[in-house]
Amino acid sequence: MRQSLFFHRLILAAFTGLALAMAPAVYAQDTEDGLEIGDAPAIRPAEPEDAGTIDRGQRPSSSDGDATTLDRADRDARQPEIKSGREQGKDGKTGKDGNGDREEELQGINIYLRMGTPLPDPPKEKEFSGEPDEAYGAFQRGLFLTAVDKALPRAQLGDPAAQTLLAEIMSRGLGVKRDLKGASFWYGQAAQGGEPSAMFKYALLLMEGKYVPRDKAKADEYMRNAADAGNGSAQFNWAQILVSDNPGVRGLTMAMPYYEKASEQGIADAQYALAQVYTALKDVPEEKKAKARDWLERAAKAGFDTAQLDIGIWLVNGINGPRDYDEGFRWLSIAAKRGNVVAQNRLSHLYINALGTRPDPVEAAKWYVLSRRAGLTDPALEDFYLGLNEEQQKQAIDGANRFRRS
Repeated sequence: MRQSLFFHRLILAAFTGLALAMAPAVYAQDTEDGLEIGDAPAIRPAEPEDAGTIDRGQRPSSSDGDATTLDRADRDARQPEIKSGREQGKDGKTGKDGNGDREEELQGINIYLRMGTPLPDPPKEKEFSGEPDEAYGAFQRGLFLTAVDKALPRAQLGDPAAQTLLAEIMSRGLGVKRDLKGASFWYGQAAQGGEPSAMFKYALLLMEGKYVPRDKAKADEYMRNAADAGNGSAQFNWAQILVSDNPGVRGLTMAMPYYEKASEQGIADAQYALAQVYTALKDVPEEKKAKARDWLERAAKAGFDTAQLDIGIWLVNGINGPRDYDEGFRWLSIAAKRGNVVAQNRLSHLYINALGTRPDPVEAAKWYVLSRRAGLTDPALEDFYLGLNEEQQKQAIDGANRFRRS
């Protein structure tokens, strides 16, 4: 089952002390040919209780505590209906006047078609030689009650994969009433059977201590085992635990291999952390240090707004690579429009100093007003704002009032 376990952001506190201590060495570089627009913030901390945010809002459960009995609720568990934004024509084809083929041709990526070049052959699929899993197949099609019927007998016989599927269905309330206590039981059973995703989930439950007794030692063991078994989320979180339990360079060095493995699996948090680790540690090989900006950009492209802020600052200030004001401005604009307050502040400086964009005092003042409203003070920007005429200040305030996060 494909993991959908990225709703955790576990213990992002361990880096803070070391990052703050090392920040001057990392970011206070000479600026011979441009403006230094400020240091990137340290990896942001989070509360320890964030480790257990498996439940998405608390709702009462009607389960009597028997984890083998599922309350199916009064809901329709049919597969969701797929709706199309286009109407059907008289001939049954989609699109206006039945021109479904033409409209479909214009949808999506058709670069090869426009170039008159045939599409390349799809990669050859690996031949499947095992037995199909009917429970997971039903789950993937949205037939949740069928999945329960197929998984429950196997789960009761000790099948870790079926136990994990059952726990996932119960924890999310798919076709049955949500039962987090019952889900915790099945996660625990599957974790004992060595299922990587279940070990990861159960480790979070053990850290939280809400539905099972809190047990850090056992949680660490399951998290490490899940990480070593290849679970990307567990690899990132185990790295965070190592950094938290081993402050300083030693912890970062121990955690780096796990950050690397999680980054390769596309975990944006890990990619961001890895970029910071490669930058902070002195003994990291040069070929890895050269990839720090690439990892940070990958995290930014994944939508991690703190990474978008940092890659913008790195590009403008020339950190871990050449300066690129245009790209730096673009990334800071993205982060600012998403509501990142520091990015809004830095973007104001770029507009004032015409870095990556044309000078625009009204736009600069707008972003300053937004960041100031969020509580970020900046005496230099305050002086700039007070130096504008009344009409420019009014335009800036109007622009800030109309701002909506994108």
